[in-house]
Amino acid sequence: MTIPQLEYIVALDTTRHFSKAAALCFVTQPTLSMQIQKLEGELGLEIFDRSRQPVKPTSTGLEIIAKAREMLNILKHIPEIADAAKGQLVGTFRLGIIPTIAPALLARFLRKFVQHYPLVKLEIEDMQTSELVEALRSDRLDAGVAAIPLKERAIKEEHLYFEPFVAFVPTHHPKEDDDFILQAELDINDILLLQQGHCFRNNIINLCGKPKKDIHSLTLNSGNFETLVRLSKKGFGMTLLPYLTALGLSKNDRMRVKPLDDPKPSRQVGLIYSRSQAKKRMLEALRETIQTSLPKILMDLDDPNVTSPI
Repeated sequence: MTIPQLEYIVALDTTRHFSKAAALCFVTQPTLSMQIQKLEGELGLEIFDRSRQPVKPTSTGLEIIAKAREMLNILKHIPEIADAAKGQLVGTFRLGIIPTIAPALLARFLRKFVQHYPLVKLEIEDMQTSELVEALRSDRLDAGVAAIPLKERAIKEEHLYFEPFVAFVPTHHPKEDDDFILQAELDINDILLLQQGHCFRNNIINLCGKPKKDIHSLTLNSGNFETLVRLSKKGFGMTLLPYLTALGLSKNDRMRVKPLDDPKPSRQVGLIYSRSQAKKRMLEALRETIQTSLPKILMDLDDPNVTSPI
């Protein structure tokens, strides 16, 4: 059994395709296939069921691949552990962030992190929560930023901050002169929503109730808060935004932002990672950089139901 053989079975499990796995490992497909067969011969069993398309691991193969991932993860982090012992923060850190958090949060902490840790190569990707969790489990990411709690098996969660929701109310809207918006008066049929799959959409539906059928004349499939704000300004209703997103609006648009009444709805944002994660110092550096880059009001918000207007 060799380290490359372990890398090959992990790559094939990740891609479920021989040629893609070979490309991922920078070898030819015959080389990858031969080495996997050699490993299976040594173990006396099949790791993959080749009769299925796409190829899938056998039940025993899943256990072997899981252990291979653990071993490769440990080996990969040995140089980083050595660098950490010497007081250096060096290496690649792969971070996933859900789309409803990424734009506003990255703009606040990214430059600071790059300046403080110039030897860290930060790779960032937008991912839906389900994709993020799967990427952590398959060791394609080192950490993620998402709304918590998720309570996912083998995934550890750490609190970063609470983020209140606010309302964007355009001119000529019936509530444009209100100082704040009463949650009891929120009408889901008057609120522009993100497309399905976004947890923020679910937050708003849970807050307001499910929309009635055939009320909206507009069906919108967008994962972009900027689009919601623009359409709101065109008269398609109000929309709800996370606090940091609202802070990033233009000065004129911020004048249309209104708080919700108490207790104010909010989401908890957290740092999530695999329980086997070995890049502890990078995780600590990321957490510290994010939290020190946030508005003080969010860091003082230990009770999610209390905040001040924007």
